[in-house]
Formats: sequence, structure tokens, C-alpha cells
Amino acid sequence: MASAMASMEALTGVYDGLKARMNKTVDDFRANLLSVRTGRASVHMLDNIRVDYYGTETPVAQVAQVTTPEANLILVQPWEISLVGAIEKAIRTSGQGFNPMHDGKIIRVPIPPMTEDRRKEAVKSLAGVLEDHKTSIRNIRRDGNDTVKKAAREKLISADDEKRANEEIQQLTDTEIKRVEDLFKAKEKEVLTL
Repeated sequence: MASAMASMEALTGVYDGLKARMNKTVDDFRANLLSVRTGRASVHMLDNIRVDYYGTETPVAQVAQVTTPEANLILVQPWEISLVGAIEKAIRTSGQGFNPMHDGKIIRVPIPPMTEDRRKEAVKSLAGVLEDHKTSIRNIRRDGNDTVKKAAREKLISADDEKRANEEIQQLTDTEIKRVEDLFKAKEKEVLTL
């Protein structure tokens, strides 16, 4: 769909900029969803776990090969043997309920079936992440509306153009919020399904 704002010289690029920022927010939410634990093992379950690598907090996937050979097991093979203990400790203390074990070279992370309480807790946590992302999208909308208001104040666009631009920004906002809500609903269903 062509943007009506694109035809307003004072607002050229504003719509595309807002859309790009909102898309980035949706992509960030999608990445958050990948790290949420379901009943199946996924390499993304360790995405938010960081390990001390020469004084720098580094994601596990950047210091080890992470694979899922079975539906209920994650294997972590560090690039450096000296990291085995640190990675195991980071996974154990991550608060995700994992109980990793290692043989000196490879860390095995069995994925226990999720309890009903754990599933509900995961959905509740996700709902908070959803709200944060919806707020981010609304803040981007506010930035766009401020830009439109400023252009109208400076008489760069007419009152009708201002109204049209604000409606277009609201439509974009509604569309992007619906996208994150749909992603949330799909993940919620996946997490709550036994």
C-alpha cells in the first residue's frame, strides 16, 4: 500500500521510518519468543544465557556449538574445554529449571517436561514482554505524531494532511500491535499444549 504521507513533501520518509522501527520491534519480540521454553528442546532456549568469556558476558551460542539431537535434550560443546564449568554453571543458575551435566567436554542439558505451573508462569512472563513491545510500538507512533504535529505547526502541511497522516500512523500502529498479539497467541497455545 502506498503511503499518503509519501506524497506530502514535509513528511517524505516519515512513514517508512516508522514502519521500519515498528518492524524491528516485532522482530525483537519474535526473537524473545524463540527463547521461551516449551516442552521440546530448542537451541534458542539458551539464547538469553550468558557466560563470562575473558571478562565479557557472551551468549552461550557464541562460545559453543549448541545442538538438539533429541526432542528432550540440548547438547552444548564449548569451543574451549576450559569453558565447560562456566557454561554449566550459567545454564544451572539461569532460572529456567535446567539441570545440566558434563563429561569434561560436552554439556548435556535434559529438558524435563514442563509442569502446569511452569507453563502458566512462562505465559505470564511472555505477556509482560508483549506489553513492553506494544508500548514500544505506541512510543514510535507518538514520535510519528509529533513529527506530523510539528510539520502542521510550521505550516508545511494542511490540517487535512495532518489528519490523514495521523490516521495512517494509527493504522500502521494497529497493524503492528496485531502482529505481536498474534505471535503471542500462537506461542501461548504452543506453551500451554501438553
